[in-house]
Amino acid sequence: MKDQYGREIEYMRISVTDRCNLRCRYCMPEGGISTIPMEELLSYEEIETVCLIAADMGIRKIRLTGGEPLVRLEVAKLVRMLRQIDGIDSVTMTTNGILLKQHLDELLEAGLSGVNISLDTLDPERFRNITGVDALDQVLDSIHACLDRGLQTKVNTVLIPDDFFAPREAFCKAGECPERDRGAETAAENWWSMLELARTLPVDLRFIELMPIGEGRQYYQISGADALQMLKDRYPELREDHTVHGSGPAVYYKIPGFAGTVGMIQALHGKFCAGCNRIRMSATGKIKPCLCYADTFDLKPALRSREKEEVRRILSEAIYRKPSSHCFEEPDEISEDKRMVSIGG
Repeated sequence: MKDQYGREIEYMRISVTDRCNLRCRYCMPEGGISTIPMEELLSYEEIETVCLIAADMGIRKIRLTGGEPLVRLEVAKLVRMLRQIDGIDSVTMTTNGILLKQHLDELLEAGLSGVNISLDTLDPERFRNITGVDALDQVLDSIHACLDRGLQTKVNTVLIPDDFFAPREAFCKAGECPERDRGAETAAENWWSMLELARTLPVDLRFIELMPIGEGRQYYQISGADALQMLKDRYPELREDHTVHGSGPAVYYKIPGFAGTVGMIQALHGKFCAGCNRIRMSATGKIKPCLCYADTFDLKPALRSREKEEVRRILSEAIYRKPSSHCFEEPDEISEDKRMVSIGG
């Protein structure tokens, strides 16, 4: 299954809900959001139908996202349904980890292949400031539980400075933003603290550039290249790790003596669109070929009228018309105005 530029699309990210039990300030407005009525969300059976068709067209890997996927009841049931589809090699999940430990056994029994756990700090006060809740211990307990059970575990850390809540006036390009450079320096101690996870645990710790979408458009971004240079300055023996860690765009590094690895995902300053292999589906059944643009292709009418060939046609068109690249480096050209919690991570 290829798009018009010859990229093979084999990876699908599926949001199962727009609800979340955190209020991360770079993701959600202070007053929260108006959530979508449950009857407007795709049922698990409708998601299964899409995935059956997508697998027949070449999708091999599925990641469940939200919002927070574990706030939707019986999500392990969906994991089991999708793992039973011929052609689907893996079903993974992105989660904030708060509910993960209590649902871990049923998720593993259903066939969950791996988890990405979002965690931006190991400092309880900073965690509370970012997320609006006091739940750091629950997230850490979930990480340890996953590792104890042998589940592939990645930790996603967004590159945000300590004072990231101060709005920026324009997008900061590499070498052109004193505020960004200052922000990177003030955040460095938090990053070094996060590195303790990779030093002591066999996790993939990935630093991710803040996306200028939704609430993220208000703040200046720290370049992953800047963070990587600071990492190299601190650990000159750092070396690139060429082993396969999954189907995503992270570039991984090994530091001697560390139990895990460190990854960098530079969607803005290290554009990797030429190798993009994914599409997204929102919780309401809208296929989104690229995060940067508002264009979507709605599967729900065809699903609810049980027109499977129309679902296939729409899905095929959405994939074929995937843009050649994003335009995050040109803020005025970004057409997406929804928040990530509504789009799906």
